[in-house]
Amino acid sequence: MLRSGKAPMTSLTKSMCWELVSIKKDRLNGVGVAFYRKPTSNECYEGRRRQQPPMCSDDDDADAAWYIRLNSCVHRVPTGPAERGARWPVEWPRRVRTPPHWLNASLAGVYGKPAPEDFAVDYDHWRRVVDRSYLNGLGIDWSRVRNVMDMRAAYGGFAAALREKKIWVMNVVNVDAPDTLPIIFERGLFGIYHDWCESFSTYPRTYDLLHADHLFSKIKERCAVLPVVVEVDRIVRPGGSIIVRDEAGAVGEVEILLRSLHWDVRLTFSKNDEGVMYAEKSDWRPELLEEPS
Repeated sequence: MLRSGKAPMTSLTKSMCWELVSIKKDRLNGVGVAFYRKPTSNECYEGRRRQQPPMCSDDDDADAAWYIRLNSCVHRVPTGPAERGARWPVEWPRRVRTPPHWLNASLAGVYGKPAPEDFAVDYDHWRRVVDRSYLNGLGIDWSRVRNVMDMRAAYGGFAAALREKKIWVMNVVNVDAPDTLPIIFERGLFGIYHDWCESFSTYPRTYDLLHADHLFSKIKERCAVLPVVVEVDRIVRPGGSIIVRDEAGAVGEVEILLRSLHWDVRLTFSKNDEGVMYAEKSDWRPELLEEPS
């Protein structure tokens, strides 16, 4: 949908093979509203008399989205039966538990198994964890939870396991991890790329619950943990919380930092060098010091 001048956009969208479905003018203020539809095949692209804008080169990754310069070119529509985007995903809610048709079994997934099997194992794992631990064992009042973030989402299995809850989950795919964001979107979930060595673009005190699965041990390979924990404190609402699953040493380091910020650490558990921690943020804030007169 576009609210703009008709002629320039009509010319541009036509050159890009987008079809003008309808155009109307608001009776009250005279603003025009146009609806355009992207083509479902490459026939129009191939039949253009002027290749403007040009087609993108074969080595231009249509999925690259992090620190990538915008190019004035058009990507071809995927049409092969095994290509991502060539057909609609299965209907909700089946799509949230079904591996996308384009996941290649000859390629290894995030955890080393063939990609479709990796997806299924991840889904089953988070269903067990959420059902047996998170929903009852941690003492979380889920009636107060609305906005949730999975700080290292992989396939989005944590969010998928919570789909029957009346909550909204932001799945964060780390830029130094495998690119699984297309899988998250295919499942009908929300997601975003992010580098946790940088600040997260959000209002402060936005989230009720953060989930960090083996995030901090990975962060230590690239940057300091302290600024990330402070960023966690910034974006969690007072009374909000965090679940940390990680190597025992990383969990212990995060626990010390959260306690220094006056968080209430409600649970810690470790076994075979793997740990789990659940902590809640208090309403403590540093006292403001008066400026010297």
